[in-house]
Amino acid sequence: MEKLTYLSGFGNEFSTEDPRCPGALPVGQNNPQKCAYGLYAEQLSGSAFTAPRETNKRSWLYRIRPSVLHHPFKKTDRGLITHNWDDIPPNPNQMRWHPFDLPKGKKDFVQGLTTICGAGDPKGRHGVCIYVYTCNTSMAEDRCMYNSDGDFLIVPQQGPLLITTEFGRMKVDPNEICVIQQGMRFSVDVEGPSRGYVLEVFDGHFTLPCLGPIGANGLANPRDFLTPVAWFEDREVKQFTVISKYQGHLFSATQTHSPFDVVAWHGNYSPYKYNLSHFVTVNTVSVDHMDPSIFTVLTCQSTKPGVAIADFVIFPPRWGVADKTFRPPYYHRNCMSEFMGLIHGSYEAKEEGFRPGGATLHSMMTPHGPDADCFEKASNCDLKPQRVAEGTMAFMFESSLSMAVTKWASENKVDDTYFSCWQPLKKHFTGKRGDDEIGNGDGPSKGKKKKTK
Repeated sequence: MEKLTYLSGFGNEFSTEDPRCPGALPVGQNNPQKCAYGLYAEQLSGSAFTAPRETNKRSWLYRIRPSVLHHPFKKTDRGLITHNWDDIPPNPNQMRWHPFDLPKGKKDFVQGLTTICGAGDPKGRHGVCIYVYTCNTSMAEDRCMYNSDGDFLIVPQQGPLLITTEFGRMKVDPNEICVIQQGMRFSVDVEGPSRGYVLEVFDGHFTLPCLGPIGANGLANPRDFLTPVAWFEDREVKQFTVISKYQGHLFSATQTHSPFDVVAWHGNYSPYKYNLSHFVTVNTVSVDHMDPSIFTVLTCQSTKPGVAIADFVIFPPRWGVADKTFRPPYYHRNCMSEFMGLIHGSYEAKEEGFRPGGATLHSMMTPHGPDADCFEKASNCDLKPQRVAEGTMAFMFESSLSMAVTKWASENKVDDTYFSCWQPLKKHFTGKRGDDEIGNGDGPSKGKKKKTK
């Protein structure tokens, strides 16, 4: 296919029209009595009309037919999608999953969505849901989906995704992510067996984290986010199926035309993608392992200042230079839930067992940290500058909500031996200071006083 082009920026006010129809965008107004080319004007709202200007999200679409032109929705099979968090008793244990199996029979993106864990309820517009997707066939030429419940953040792990949306087309490769926001119709094509992860938020939309004293630049820079340019098809068909994810269920409606008929659009509510290799890493140049929040790419904030409904965090290749420091992630108990996935490579704190296409979940206040082998190596290595996570990209979906695991996820691909990676940890306490201890020289001296003449 031809090379796709994009608009650069995060949350920008974009204006774009398919070059086949120059002048399709109205000038000086949104809803003219008669649109150019006989188009219909349609607004897609991603926030309340009266939301503050800095958080108000909406776009105007100029399309061949309005999206209301369809037959009634009917409930359809939702497969392994669920928001029922009470199917099984809660489990506070550390959990790890082997790589999730690729399908043997034909399965597309929607059919391959499987809920792993989550919390909350889309009816109350509060919560998160984490899925894996495994598929091996494109969505049929006459089939698309939209999410009425929230935003999808999609993380491909194996196989590129060609995503056609009402706003245009995106190609999303492994080591890239994309966000399809609430209400946006899209279809996913694949080139072969494909796998990845999806984070869904019910509360609001993803934003860039505040940088605070970091300054004006760093982490995920706004200019590196890409939004598709307008592209349309004027295609009449016998039956096109539109799937709506609504209150945790799937519904389908039929129509006789392609919904990807938006000739032009403008606004600040659109799908976008981001290449994780563009992330500008910030880290310590003195001592200590910094908190993982410095690796936040996107966040969906709660109503509590600084507390996220969900953060998307990555652990990219970087330099480790901390002096007098245990450099891997520290041992931790957290008031947040931590779900981790691995796109490629091996994660520094657990080089064995945690594999690409698999996952871990460390629930609220459940202890976790480096395995025994990592602890011994990092406690005794030469602290020279070194590359960390070279050839690796791990990520974390972190949430302030206490997430429950689904029945399917508790019974499939679970690594029941995960706890054993910490069992070889030894007691090193002797009650005496060691000569090789570092980082403890600034406290009160316990040595003998020198005699004075």
